[in-house]
Amino acid sequence: MRDIIIEIWSTARRNKLRTTLTGFAVAWGIFMLIFLLGCGNGLINAQMKNMNRFLDNSMMVGGGLTSKAHDGLSEGRRITLDNRDISATEREFKVHIDDVGAQVEREGVTISNGSNYFSGGLEGVYPNEQQISKLELLCGRFINQTDLDMQRKSLVLDDSQARELCPQDYRSLLGQYVKVGSLAFRVVGILKGDKSRFSSSVYVPFTTLRTMYNIGDKADNIVFTFHGLPTEEANEQFESDYRGRLNGNHRAAPDDESAIWVWNRFTQNMQMNKGISFIHTALWIIGIFTLLSGIVGVSNIMLITVKERTREFGIRKAIGATPGSILRLIIVESVIITTFFGYIGMVLGIGANLYMDSTVGNMKVDSGLFEATMFVDPTVGLDVCIEATIVMILAGTLAGLTPAYKAAHILPIEALRAE
Repeated sequence: MRDIIIEIWSTARRNKLRTTLTGFAVAWGIFMLIFLLGCGNGLINAQMKNMNRFLDNSMMVGGGLTSKAHDGLSEGRRITLDNRDISATEREFKVHIDDVGAQVEREGVTISNGSNYFSGGLEGVYPNEQQISKLELLCGRFINQTDLDMQRKSLVLDDSQARELCPQDYRSLLGQYVKVGSLAFRVVGILKGDKSRFSSSVYVPFTTLRTMYNIGDKADNIVFTFHGLPTEEANEQFESDYRGRLNGNHRAAPDDESAIWVWNRFTQNMQMNKGISFIHTALWIIGIFTLLSGIVGVSNIMLITVKERTREFGIRKAIGATPGSILRLIIVESVIITTFFGYIGMVLGIGANLYMDSTVGNMKVDSGLFEATMFVDPTVGLDVCIEATIVMILAGTLAGLTPAYKAAHILPIEALRAE
């Protein structure tokens, strides 16, 4: 084996351009596959992170504008949800709905603590808001059922808002009273801030906010968790039945999808996963074609190599070389070249992904109101890198097999006649 390696090294030195082109084709194919998959994974991971901000099996429902005339009423009427809709959701859809809540919001409120203050909004919620919106508590508790029943002036804010009110030690706000407009609210919990959310509101009990602003029985949105709807068809049927029932409360056409809108996070995630799967498949196809271009390059250069060395092989056979020894020489040369340059391509691809991870990984777009994650962990598993390299090595071996077989079985007299 040592003599074969020395001979291969000698051949490579005599044919530097040919060896370099072969190596570049191999390294480039593996590098591009790893690099493209890393970029794709970065985008996919970012989308998955943004999707995971809400509980999958949850829906949000709100009122819109009617798009059809119905029951003697014209189109274009604004629909506002109310207690009838909340009650119908709780009572008539128990087969699939688990926990029902509602939301009401008011903007342009000043929350202050002594001389410190910030302007934001109030969001009246039920206890299930914490579960549905995946809110992480740093200390204290969230709005509970007792807050709703007694219409308590309880307040939950995030750590960035708490720092605005108490820069020295924001946790000391817990249990203290702050001013919300002209009213005193007790801080019962502090959340971990999340700038990816569009809202900068603080959370208060739903019933408290309705009473403060004399909203009556109205609600901006209804939110709930559900179960037993595993397919898109089942979800679409449920949404149609549910929308028709709520439309009936407001004398809107049962099939009017504009009167009541439904944001189904489960079907949204299913559709997003289909898109992600398509992107992942497309990246693999592009990467595989890039690998194939490297394989074709290796094949062509191996054919040229054998043709150039035909006389040499003829002389070898004339002085006693066996077909097996010539076949082994060509195959080993192909394997060594593809392995060496394939490893270089793999290392460069991993290095490029690590560089992306350190520079643009977890990249965010900050609009001032919210942050959106655009690129997360743009890397590829080591198993994929190794598998790609092995595929290229095997392909390079197969690429050299056909010309090697022909060279090993050519007659010495024919080989010596070759130009």
